Amino acid sequence: MSRAGRIGLTLAAVLAAGAGGYWAGHRDLALPDLSWLRAVPWLESAGILQASAGPAQSGPVIYYRDPDGQPFYSAVPKKTADGRDFLAVHADEDVSFEDKSANKDVAAAPANGGAKRVLYYRNPMGLPDTSPTPKKDSMGMDYIPVYEGEDEDSSSVKVAPGKLQRTGVRTEAAAERAIVNPVRVPGTVQLDERRVTVVATRSDAFINTVASVTTGDRIAKGQALLQLYSPEIAAAGAQFLTDLNSGGRDGGLGGARRRLENFGVSPEAIAEIERTRKVPLSMTWRAPRDGIVLQRNAVEGMKAAPGDILFRLADISTVWVVADVPEYQLGAVKVGAAATIRLRSQPGQTFTGRVALIYPQVATDTRTTKVRIEIPNPDGMMLPDMYADVEIASGSGGQVVAVPDNAVIDTGSRQVVIVYKGDGRFEPRQVQVGQQGGGFTEIRSGITAGDKIVVAANFLIDAESNLKAAMNGMTSAEATP
Repeated sequence: MSRAGRIGLTLAAVLAAGAGGYWAGHRDLALPDLSWLRAVPWLESAGILQASAGPAQSGPVIYYRDPDGQPFYSAVPKKTADGRDFLAVHADEDVSFEDKSANKDVAAAPANGGAKRVLYYRNPMGLPDTSPTPKKDSMGMDYIPVYEGEDEDSSSVKVAPGKLQRTGVRTEAAAERAIVNPVRVPGTVQLDERRVTVVATRSDAFINTVASVTTGDRIAKGQALLQLYSPEIAAAGAQFLTDLNSGGRDGGLGGARRRLENFGVSPEAIAEIERTRKVPLSMTWRAPRDGIVLQRNAVEGMKAAPGDILFRLADISTVWVVADVPEYQLGAVKVGAAATIRLRSQPGQTFTGRVALIYPQVATDTRTTKVRIEIPNPDGMMLPDMYADVEIASGSGGQVVAVPDNAVIDTGSRQVVIVYKGDGRFEPRQVQVGQQGGGFTEIRSGITAGDKIVVAANFLIDAESNLKAAMNGMTSAEATP
């Protein structure tokens, strides 16, 4: 047969074998052995079959890897930053995301005079799957033996870089920060008890006239509220005038002045009597402070008995917001803590103040304690009995070691964080937690600032650590006679 005929027949055989291999590879069947083609020397010399130092690649492309060997992978064709193509990895290749040198050491371990015993076989892709006997995975790759001495560090677990990338493991350094956990409770606006005043008489009196002020009106200090006639005040004024006219300056004059003061006559009215040397029939009662009229009981012509409240006034430049804090949150609230108030009648507007007092009593029906917050109210927007939403900042305010909330694995009986030790190794570490707030948890013991903590997919590493501990327990039990 001529050379051209032989080449044609061989190419036809190669094409047929390739088509059969593609069909078998998609149906998980054994691939045809094409090693006999390398026994045909003229194929390589003709350039049809190139010499290769390694095994031929076949089967479907399962992923693409970085051409520089960096731990970067892609499920679709991709280019590097400098424009180079990622390398295709086929199903029949020795797929491993772990360090090749480490694999060589493992492979060479049994050759050391049989001194090391195989503990178990682990999944070549780093999955949490082991076998006590040799086996293959779904892609036909052999499970990797694990020998005695390789798992000496029982406190940590090693995860392949490729698996870390696939599972989305992410780390973050523990840092010192202030933990602020706001306590959000309802409250009501109340008057400052120290800024409420009543206008009343200390003797029987008749109301002659009442100023044109009503409930809710704002008044100024010294503004006239009413005029009244009191026989007792008139008698005391006459005695004071007699003492003045007689020139008494010591005993009698002092007693008459004191009597007028005891009846509640203002210093201005006493000075007017002293200046004019006349006792007015009606005494003017004036507002003792700035504020608003909360109550008006005075009516022209009425008779007022001693102690009757004629007007009730309040200064609302500063008000109280009394919040009901549940008993279980009371420990987080401290006197002097900053508080933010939001009125339901003023959406979008906030007021700030500080906790002035924690009432020394817990309500038996609601199991809450009242907390008083003093709020400046210069514009008078906060009115008594308004509802308010209160947010009280809690926490010591000092710097503590803290990690994100999702970094802590709470088993119910203990709390664990996963510490990254480098080189793909992770160590589950039990910690003592403290306050929580703002998305962070205080760590009182177990780690220090600067430790790298797993904050994403940490439960996967914890599961692998538990699997490793279980396997160690199984192997230890098997070794016990």
